[in-house]
Amino acid sequence: MRKLVTAVAGVLAAAAITGVAFAITNGGPDGNGHPEVGALLAQHAFSDGTWEECSGTLISPTVFLTAAHCDEGVSRVAVTFDSSYDSATGKTYLGTWHADPRFNQAQGDPHDIAVVVLDKAVKGITPARLPKLGQLDSLKVGDGITAVGYGAQSVTMGAGGANFHYADIRYVATGSVNAMNAAWIRASMNPATGDGGTCYGDSGGPNFLGAGAGETNIVAGTTITGDFVCRATNVDYRMDTESARSFLADYVTLP
Repeated sequence: MRKLVTAVAGVLAAAAITGVAFAITNGGPDGNGHPEVGALLAQHAFSDGTWEECSGTLISPTVFLTAAHCDEGVSRVAVTFDSSYDSATGKTYLGTWHADPRFNQAQGDPHDIAVVVLDKAVKGITPARLPKLGQLDSLKVGDGITAVGYGAQSVTMGAGGANFHYADIRYVATGSVNAMNAAWIRASMNPATGDGGTCYGDSGGPNFLGAGAGETNIVAGTTITGDFVCRATNVDYRMDTESARSFLADYVTLP
């Protein structure tokens, strides 16, 4: 989700889970580092002229993975993989929205997963990989994770409260795992410890297994929520569960 108007809705919608949906903070421009990561474009520009509603990942030439709570209320949506998107000159792909029909606000398993099935195959971009069933069970506290997305790059506090700053640019940051359960990965994005992470607009975007020299192109989890000012914890929906895989099996071949 995006913007303060949307963010307020996100707070209410995600409160039952653990916070709100998120953007990359304490990171930097991705350039062409992750060309398989794209953005779900809003139906209309936001008040500041930016367009990215949520983030996501190409997981096959015609399938874009994102979060169910990014639903725009329409069946036909647009996606871009431009590292820096310009609405006048940017390249977009049209597709059809499909969310897990079991999507809910349950803490245990919200089924917060969706795909966009693109009309045409994306050429020149290698899709990311999905994990095997239960692959993330071996993750340990302190293991690295790499978040990528188009969300707010910084948050400043003013007289009116928090201000979220967007640039329609794909960013990347690394964090570290601090807790896990059957459905979720929780990762530190505390800048005081050198970690970065996600914020509003990164929802649905990938958190790749590993960081730095150990980074892989395996989507460990998709960004769902975290703390309001995007400084503490990035909360991600695991992609190695029976639940996530049962939805994805209708759209891609699973490892």
